[in-house]
Amino acid sequence: MPCGEDWLSHPLGIVQGFFAQNGVNPDWEKKVIEYFKEKLKENNAPKWVPSLNEVPLHYLKPNSFVKFRCMIQDMFDPEFYMGVYETVNRNTKARVLHFGKYRDVAECGPQQEVDLNSPRTTTLERQTFYCVPVPGESMWVKEAYVNANQARVSPSTSYTPSRHKRSYEDDEDMDLQPNKQKDQHAGARQAGGVGGLQWCGEPKRLETEASTGQQLNSLNLSSPFDLNFPLPGEKGPACLVKVYEDWECFKVNDVLELYGILSVDPVLSILNNDERDASSLLDPMECTDTAEEQRVHSPPASLVPRIHVVLAQKLQHINPLLPACLNKEESKTCKFVSSFMSELSPVRAELLGFLTHALLGDSLAAEYLILHLISTVYTRRDVLPLGKFTVNLSGCPRNSTFTEHLYRIIQHLVPASFRLQMTIENMNRLKFIPHKDYTANRLVSGLLQLPSNTSLIIDETLLEQGQLDTPGVHNVTALSNLITWQKVDYDFSYHQMEFPCNINVLITSEGRSLLPADCQIHLQPQLIPPNMEEYMNSLLSAVLPSVLNKFRIYLTLLRFLDYSISDEITKAVEDDFVEMRKNDPQSITADDLHQLLIVARFLSLSAGQTTLSRERWLRAKQLESLRRTRLQQQKCVNGNEL
Repeated sequence: MPCGEDWLSHPLGIVQGFFAQNGVNPDWEKKVIEYFKEKLKENNAPKWVPSLNEVPLHYLKPNSFVKFRCMIQDMFDPEFYMGVYETVNRNTKARVLHFGKYRDVAECGPQQEVDLNSPRTTTLERQTFYCVPVPGESMWVKEAYVNANQARVSPSTSYTPSRHKRSYEDDEDMDLQPNKQKDQHAGARQAGGVGGLQWCGEPKRLETEASTGQQLNSLNLSSPFDLNFPLPGEKGPACLVKVYEDWECFKVNDVLELYGILSVDPVLSILNNDERDASSLLDPMECTDTAEEQRVHSPPASLVPRIHVVLAQKLQHINPLLPACLNKEESKTCKFVSSFMSELSPVRAELLGFLTHALLGDSLAAEYLILHLISTVYTRRDVLPLGKFTVNLSGCPRNSTFTEHLYRIIQHLVPASFRLQMTIENMNRLKFIPHKDYTANRLVSGLLQLPSNTSLIIDETLLEQGQLDTPGVHNVTALSNLITWQKVDYDFSYHQMEFPCNINVLITSEGRSLLPADCQIHLQPQLIPPNMEEYMNSLLSAVLPSVLNKFRIYLTLLRFLDYSISDEITKAVEDDFVEMRKNDPQSITADDLHQLLIVARFLSLSAGQTTLSRERWLRAKQLESLRRTRLQQQKCVNGNEL
């Protein structure tokens, strides 16, 4: 374990040391960041940092150093805080400078009070993100992170499990008994404090936010606090993340790994409660909006802890089996990557066999499923996303559990996924598109607020006759736009705002999908198991965990490989296209050529080849020919288009 645990258990003490040495010189902030960067470079140091994803909140010590793997769900307005403030001893009149960075409340010693009029007080700005655990994160990803984490934690004595488990309604019950809660934190509000934020007692505290703050009236806020997760059934903590540097580098839906200082100070709830009490004297009409906004932006710390970020990294992927950073240059020099690439061929062959069994013996569909799973939007030309490869797997058995079990197989392979059951009820009832709530001043999440490289499986086999209402039509339109343009238009009431995305969409259907798709492959099962669940379970249990991990590395790694086509091959492809058009002008169009090039691209990458070869081009033509022939045969059998 890294030498000395002070930086893990008492990071604010480390920060205090740098501040004391450097005073108001801003260099102390850079030195703090460098210190923690160096600490995390020590042998396995990141594994010793407790993670909010794996460790229950009540096991974490307040003001300790923690990490959090999350997605930015919303960005709040910047807030002001007291970066530096001065306290005065009431008896000796001695003055002491303190830092307010990485804190929600500023602590004063006995007999001290904050001099709000001190010329040495500095007001600074920080950005607040509302972050949630990565939506749709697979269970194997969570388990791998849990197993890798070596942090030693025990229930915190100052932060009890009962606080963690208490519901929002219980917090409201505490509002009705404020004295009981305040007795636990000795102290009462001092009259004459600016904004009602100054405290006396042991210890005496002052909230460091220098903004005037939103006043809250005593509305009925007894409804449970909505953590605003995009997907139903998600678990884990949501956090208010305070960012001090380079926040303009981050945007909504980015996946981050954060290292910072945990703040779960109960005094935050007391301050908010007292603001509610005070604002009840104001005109209710003036406070209606701010009450809801205050509830959302300042929830109880026991439900939504705060993290004051020291270091933040944007994650390219969340696969725990791979290095966090897979930039093209770094991947060339990484021994792990080069070693894996050298044994790619047998991994691909095993994965093809595994998916062939999962697709009931259909090896052609398995080929296309591999290409789909490694596809990614590699660039955008004007509004056109290049590299997307939405597959419609038609011919799926209706009223069968096949699609459900196929999704389970995919869940075991990709880091994040979600299965959307496309029933009339779901299309009419569920909220797909995130929208802005101006009353609470927040972005309310929807099903399509997903991070890059999420696998979205749309199950159309459950669709029956029925009437789509207006929200249902909007949801279908949103899915079509996602597939075609790889973007979701968030609803801001008075206008829509485009949010580009990179989502792998697989549509399972009986006939041809109602939604657009880049490629339709009709399933031709070679066997129909009498018990689908038993068949799929035995298929999963037959795969060694080490082999399954190779599949997972393979599907993530190949997304990050560079790819190019030489001038020679470009000329050969052009000549081939002209030749095919000569023989039969109707046989191939410019769109068909684009499709062929996409198939050839991912076929090459699936074999670990970063340039297109003549062999791969011919193989792509062969696959497309087999796929089209199969569709034509099915059309003749059914007498209608599939």
